[in-house]
Amino acid sequence: MQTIFVQVKCELGRAYEVADEAVDLEQVSEVHSISGQYDLLLKCFLEDGHDIGQFVVDTIQTLPGVKDTFTMIAFKAFV
Repeated sequence: MQTIFVQVKCELGRAYEVADEAVDLEQVSEVHSISGQYDLLLKCFLEDGHDIGQFVVDTIQTLPGVKDTFTMIAFKAFV
């Protein structure tokens, strides 16, 4: 299982709409409202071998109201 975090910049006034859509995606486990250059932080789990770029481009960036994304790949979770 691959873990990625995607920061999402939304069109003005649309962050809550984007969050509502994103939280319903199967691969998205958490959606957080954040401060800074981006509006939302999505924690996503993808099957091993799944193309991360394709997932972000086809699934996240096509959500209505998404303006930009920044993706981080997580290597190890420390518990």
